[in-house]
Amino acid sequence: MTSIVRSTGFDPARLARIDPFVKERYLDTGKLANAQLLIARDGEIAHFSSQGAAREGGKALDEGALFRIASMTKPVTSIAFMMLVEEGKVALDTPVHHVLPEFANLGVYNGGGAGVPFLTKPLGRPMLMVDLLRHTSGLTYGFQNRGNIDAAYRERKIENWHGNLDLDEFVAVLGGLPLEFSPGEAWNYSVSTDVLGAVIQRLSGQTLADFFATRIFAPLKMADTFFTVPAGKTDRLTDCYTMAPGKGRVMYDRGVESAWSEPPRLLSGGGGLVSTALDYHRFCTMLLNGGELDEARIVSRKTLELMTLNHLPDGGDLAGWSKSLFSEATNAGVGFGLGFAVNKDVARTMIPGSVGEFYWGGMFSTAFFIDPVERLTMVFMTQLSPSSTYAIRRELKTLIYSALI
Repeated sequence: MTSIVRSTGFDPARLARIDPFVKERYLDTGKLANAQLLIARDGEIAHFSSQGAAREGGKALDEGALFRIASMTKPVTSIAFMMLVEEGKVALDTPVHHVLPEFANLGVYNGGGAGVPFLTKPLGRPMLMVDLLRHTSGLTYGFQNRGNIDAAYRERKIENWHGNLDLDEFVAVLGGLPLEFSPGEAWNYSVSTDVLGAVIQRLSGQTLADFFATRIFAPLKMADTFFTVPAGKTDRLTDCYTMAPGKGRVMYDRGVESAWSEPPRLLSGGGGLVSTALDYHRFCTMLLNGGELDEARIVSRKTLELMTLNHLPDGGDLAGWSKSLFSEATNAGVGFGLGFAVNKDVARTMIPGSVGEFYWGGMFSTAFFIDPVERLTMVFMTQLSPSSTYAIRRELKTLIYSALI
C-alpha cells in the first residue's frame, strides 16, 4: 500500500483509519482487487492511497493506474454541452430534434414488442436538451432488463461501444424506437448522455473525442483521460472485473488485452472514458472552483451554479421520480441537476453531507463527490461491476465526513 496523509482540515488519525477499513473489508476478503482513494480540501490533496494489484499477478497499484470510469464520463459530456450553451449555439429548452432530426417522429410506447410491431402514442411535449441532461427524456438502458423497450435496445446492441454503430447510426436506431414515457414525466437512467454526445458533435463539427481533448482535457492538463488508451500507456490499464451469479468476482476485461486499447466505434459520452484519479481530481477541482483551474476557464461560475441545482420537476428527488434504477430509499433527498446528482435534503439521505453537494459514479464502482460547503472533493477508483454490489461509496463518505474538523 502507498499513501499520503496531510492534515488539511482533517483529524489525521480519523483520516488514517480509512485505508485499513477498505483493506480489511474489501481487499483481504477478495471482494475487490484494488482500491485507490483521493481526498482533497480546496484542491489540495489531503489523502491519496493505493492498495492491491493493478493486474492479476502484476505490480502494485500506483498513481499512474488507468481506470475505466464509465458513467463518470457523463459530467464531462454535460460540461461540454454547457460550453456550447455559453456560446449561444444551443439552449436547455431547444428541442432535441432541431439538432438531431432523427428524433423528429418519436412516440411513447403503447404496446407491442417481442416480435410484434410497437404501438405508440404521441408525446406530451417534445424532448428538450434539458431532458437529456437530467435523464427525463424517456430513453432507457438495455441492461435494466425490465420490458420490451429495454429488450429492443439489447437486440439492436445499441450500447455496444465496440459494435457496429457509430454515434450517428446509434441516434438513427434510437429515433426508430418508442420512448418509455413522454419527456419530463419521470426520471430514468438512460443513454441520454450518449445522445448528448451526438448533439455536441453536430453543433461543434468535431468528434466527441476531439472536442474533449482540445476543449477540456488539454486546458485542464488531463493528459491521461481518453476514449482509447494510447499504445504507450496500455501497460498502466488495470484489470476489470464483474460479478457472475454463483461464481463471485470474475475477469471482465484484462488490462493486457483490453477492448479500451482499441478505438471504439461508438464514442460514448455516457460511459466510454478511461482516466486516472489524479486527472479526475483536476476535473473535480475545476468544478469546485466554479469552472476554472490554473487560469483555464472551462465554464462560468453561473453556468456551474445552474448545473448543480436540482432540475427534477416540482423539486422532487430520485426516490420519487425514478422509474427504475436509483429509486431505492438511499436516494431519498437526492435531486438531479444537469449531469450530476445533487444533495437537496441531508437528513433524508441518512448519511453526512451538505446541501448542494453533487456527485456521481460509474458502473465499475468508481465514484466522485464535490462538496462546495466544506470545499471537499473525493475520487474513488476500483474496477468491479455492477456498482450496486457493495455499499463502499456510502461507507467511504461516512468515514471521510467523520474525519473533518
